[in-house]
Amino acid sequence: HSLLAESGGGWVQPGGSLTLSCVASVTVDAYAIGWFRQAPGKEREIVSCISRDGDVIHFPEDVKGRFTIARDNAKNSVYLHLDSLKPEDTARYYCAAGQDPYGRCHSSLGDDADWGQGTQVIVSS
Repeated sequence: HSLLAESGGGWVQPGGSLTLSCVASVTVDAYAIGWFRQAPGKEREIVSCISRDGDVIHFPEDVKGRFTIARDNAKNSVYLHLDSLKPEDTARYYCAAGQDPYGRCHSSLGDDADWGQGTQVIVSS
């Protein structure tokens, strides 16, 4: 049972925006938090990560400049703002906490994640 819950997905036209929320039921300020997505027929991939110190990594080249990740430790929350959305961004989006003891981001952050239900993003005209 995941301690993180995703929300904020929906249907949006190409070029539109959405903000996804990841809310934890426990304190997560010591952990890196990553956002992932899984499109139909594809493997889950890491999209963006924010370390406990606020360092940000966006992994797929095509989301750089379009996606923004931010955290609000007071609310045990991490947000992913999706801008200039494209049909290929259609996927179910998930968040997960990393296990690095220093709260750093790694591309393998989700390897041992206990996944929640995610939130669906559909980009279509």
